[in-house]
Amino acid sequence: MQEQYRTVARAGTHETEINRSRFLCALAPAASEREAQQFVARVRKEHPTATHNCYAYVIGADASVQKASDDGEPGGTAGVPMLQMLIRREVRYTAAVVTRYYGGVKLGAGGLIRAYGGVVGETLDALGTVTRQRFRLATVTVDHQRAGRLENDLRATGRTVREVRYGETVTIDIGLPDADLASFRAWLADTTAGAAVLELGGEAFI
Repeated sequence: MQEQYRTVARAGTHETEINRSRFLCALAPAASEREAQQFVARVRKEHPTATHNCYAYVIGADASVQKASDDGEPGGTAGVPMLQMLIRREVRYTAAVVTRYYGGVKLGAGGLIRAYGGVVGETLDALGTVTRQRFRLATVTVDHQRAGRLENDLRATGRTVREVRYGETVTIDIGLPDADLASFRAWLADTTAGAAVLELGGEAFI
């Protein structure tokens, strides 16, 4: 199973002009294929008069879902090079839409491939990427007396503290790499003199 994946840091757009044609690339993180399709539909709605709204998206940490559309451009000259750029940059859970406003000069197949793939690459450079790591979700329950120091120690040792809840006891939600579980159990017992309770939950990419 994939331990980590890279995705676009934020949603955004980037525009370039090639031989009087405008190419606007919109990129966004997409947690599912449905989210990717909704993003594509939204961008198409924003540009109803565009000559083409081509798209590509990659869903899954292992890139299990890959889709692309040329939207009327010659076959394989738009959606596929966009998809190839996402794959080459190892970007996952990301949707891309390139909107083209035709400027009157034909680019030819090679020119289109370079334009569509290139503008996706430029947009990735402009927006940046982030790496998400697979973590085991866990909950630490501890008394109020030890909670403040434990939270500080967790953060100081680079642990991912997701949420802290105060009730009769204090519950701290954390994320741990699977490989760290054994050493974390020992560290927690030592730090709290065995007073903290650790419960393991599911997995998530954080």
